[in-house]
Amino acid sequence: MTSFRSRVLAALAIASVIFSPVPASAETILGALAKAYRNNSSLNSTRAGVRVTDENVAIAKSGMRPRISGLASAELQRREDLEIRTGQFGITLEQPIFDGFQTRNNVRASEAQVRGAREELRNEELNLLFDAASAYMDVIRDRQIAALRAENLQFLEEQVRAARSRLEVGEGTRTDVAQAEASRQLALAQLAGARAQAAASAATYRQLIGDDPGTLQAPSPLNGVLPGSLEQAIAIALAEHPAIAATKHYVDAAAFSVKAAEGTLLPNLSASAGVSTSRTDSTPSLPSDGTQNSASIGLNLRIPIYQGGEASARVRQSKESLGQARINVDVSRDQVRQAVTSAWTLYHAARETVAANREFVNAAQLALRGVVEEREVGQRTTLDVLDAQADVINARIDLVNAQRDVVVSSFAIASATGRLSPARLGLNVATYDPTEHYEAVKDKWFGLRTPDGR
Repeated sequence: MTSFRSRVLAALAIASVIFSPVPASAETILGALAKAYRNNSSLNSTRAGVRVTDENVAIAKSGMRPRISGLASAELQRREDLEIRTGQFGITLEQPIFDGFQTRNNVRASEAQVRGAREELRNEELNLLFDAASAYMDVIRDRQIAALRAENLQFLEEQVRAARSRLEVGEGTRTDVAQAEASRQLALAQLAGARAQAAASAATYRQLIGDDPGTLQAPSPLNGVLPGSLEQAIAIALAEHPAIAATKHYVDAAAFSVKAAEGTLLPNLSASAGVSTSRTDSTPSLPSDGTQNSASIGLNLRIPIYQGGEASARVRQSKESLGQARINVDVSRDQVRQAVTSAWTLYHAARETVAANREFVNAAQLALRGVVEEREVGQRTTLDVLDAQADVINARIDLVNAQRDVVVSSFAIASATGRLSPARLGLNVATYDPTEHYEAVKDKWFGLRTPDGR
């Protein structure tokens, strides 16, 4: 009995190591988030999308810039015994003067879209950092659960051996052996499931962070960046969350698009100029053979009168888009408010659950030791021991889940309030600046290479 009791106590001591601090060389959650910020392909794709949006400003500004084109033609004619060869080339210039303010409004709309895309990028960063933190904690949780399942299997294997030994000396029954064996087989299945879940969590970690999880250090909640109350958290989120800011910028873009659409109903004025040279040769020669030079300059005024209803439909369509954009601001506010409230309540519920589960684990372990001792003197059955062990394992798994939920929900609050950023977290990483590309391309008149040389 003394040997068996020592094995039980040793197993409980080993399990406690799972929750003890890991060496300083282990990966920290902030280090993992920095890797995700640098390496995540989805985030890099969103950054590329912002650069694509930047070019819309240069495209819009081209509306009032000159258009220069060259022309050339050659023609050969035969009329009975007469052969005429004609060649012409020239250059034309067209300069818009007034386009119903379409270019000006298109530029402003494009600039607003750029600002909205930047806020969407910030929102994507929030989501990525939260997902990466969740993946980090999932790996820790699932590894701990797998270790607990392995420890549980070891305990139950000892119970099977003990039940068989008691049966051999006439102190137990075949029912005890069958119950212990059934519990052991269940533990085997649970261990296989736990290891599979740990492998799946590691794969998600690899996808988000770009590296396989090694030894991970259990982090603390983000207490330093959390607001003092739910009301304060909601106020911060409504003022700072990039998802709301993005929808506001898209309202501005839609408003300028309405004005640009209305500009198609206004007159358009442009200037044009051109020079050309033509030469005609014929066989036999004609008096008109030779070179002729010409030049022209003029103004072109176009006044829309009726366009088949297309322009009016586009104006109405853009106004409806503006109305939808304004509604989307309210949608974003509602979503952010719900996310903050949900994260806040989950965080405080998880903290209370951790405290309660710690007490539950202590009580369950004490009860298990008592049941084992009582079984040794014939006051308890093997089934009682198995039930007590199941209570211990379930309580410890619940504690692991609650500890994970405390950390993840603290990151969820920071994300929902718009404050889960590399700067606020103090990540050791260079922050991506989308304005560098924008400043490099917004006023470019020509050039096929991107700012990074492609």
